[in-house]
Amino acid sequence: MGFLNKLFGGKEESGSTQNVSEVVLVSPMTGDVVGLTEVPDPVFSQKMMGDGIAVNPSEGKVVAPADAKVLNVFPTKHAIGLEAAGGLEILIHVGLDTVNMKGEGFDVQVSEGDHVKKGDVLLTYSLELVREKAASIITPMIISNSDIVQNMDKHENVSAVAGETPVLTVKLK
Repeated sequence: MGFLNKLFGGKEESGSTQNVSEVVLVSPMTGDVVGLTEVPDPVFSQKMMGDGIAVNPSEGKVVAPADAKVLNVFPTKHAIGLEAAGGLEILIHVGLDTVNMKGEGFDVQVSEGDHVKKGDVLLTYSLELVREKAASIITPMIISNSDIVQNMDKHENVSAVAGETPVLTVKLK
């Protein structure tokens, strides 16, 4: 369903509340939560793709940060796009330059169109292989449609547990 349908009161497929004013996202990974400015890639650190947080993971597992619909799974398996309540679009990008790994070491557990619950496993991967073959293991979680965001409260510099620790509280316009 498109943005305009939601705007004008169309029924939302995922069954989430129509008038969502706030979405709380939990960490998609277990590890240390850091600011995007610490991501050694200007596309993320300069927020060209959107604002958010990043996780320096301690294990190779990515879970859903909220109840959401899977919008896209990149063919190279290193990134997943989700749509949470209120139409909030989330991009989770595992590591940096991981696109060059062409999916090696990644095992995606979901398909486009799937509805996932907070904490459901989206993908698992070899952290060691990413550490060896990619530029960095740091994993940005970006809000890609910031035009609908009024305010974003980030919980950085904390140790997070995947699927449990709140890392972003997003107030929608």
